[in-house]
Amino acid sequence: MLVNATKMLKDALKGHYAVPQININNLEWTKAALLTAEEEKSPIILGVSEGAGKYMGGFKTVREMVFSLDESLNIKVPVALHLDHGTFEGCKKCVEVGFTSIMYDGSHSDITENIENTKLLTELAHSKNMSIEAEVGAIGGEEDGVIGKGECADPNECKMIADLGIDFLAAGIGNIHGVYPPNWQGLSFDTLEEIKNKVGDMPLVLHGGTGISKDMIKKAIDLGVAKINVNTECQIAFAKATRKYIEDKKDLEGKGFDPRKLLLPGFEAIKSTVKEKMELFGSNGKA
Repeated sequence: MLVNATKMLKDALKGHYAVPQININNLEWTKAALLTAEEEKSPIILGVSEGAGKYMGGFKTVREMVFSLDESLNIKVPVALHLDHGTFEGCKKCVEVGFTSIMYDGSHSDITENIENTKLLTELAHSKNMSIEAEVGAIGGEEDGVIGKGECADPNECKMIADLGIDFLAAGIGNIHGVYPPNWQGLSFDTLEEIKNKVGDMPLVLHGGTGISKDMIKKAIDLGVAKINVNTECQIAFAKATRKYIEDKKDLEGKGFDPRKLLLPGFEAIKSTVKEKMELFGSNGKA
């Protein structure tokens, strides 16, 4: 069932768990995430970056694929279709084609421009019954060519953005996209606690969920994180399973070259990874 993400994140905040955002890259990803959410009885957010949207044929194609799969697979748990790290124009396009949630990433602009654009997009999203996420403090690593160093957000700026009426807030606390380097200093829980004190019962979002230790994940949830994004870990699991299938020469056995067979190990690997995350985040059984 496609919904906006506001209620599921408010419920997660009250229940002290986090809803997983699983970024999708193709039909296999989408199907694996939806089926696992239904099996685990977990709410789920399907994240789509602008690059992934372009790769899959455009936001309208993605929207039609997700809505159709949700219906044909008879998915009963709450599902949100969410633009991840959207530009101002990208957000407007996703509103037009019927996503149920958007994220505007104005963290690379000065705070004045971030506030101005976030305010406009919040009004637009809410007029269409869509939820909106905004960001303060660039998330480190690389996401579709956008590179951030993993800075910590200014709690006062977080409050300024939260007060615009957004539904959930992504704030940099030293987290990064992709694989964490060996010298990573870890999450800044002091910053997270300060932000939480400023924004009150606003659900917080942790980007870069791949590679953060279980203890850090649980502490972040205790401090108000209600949504955790996972992308790289699913990509690595998919690649590893696909590589093994080919290295074992399964593609040379009978019709093992059939894409439905070739992609199956990766599909199962995504499902396994998503299930692990739902159990870790505590969202399983909450739908």
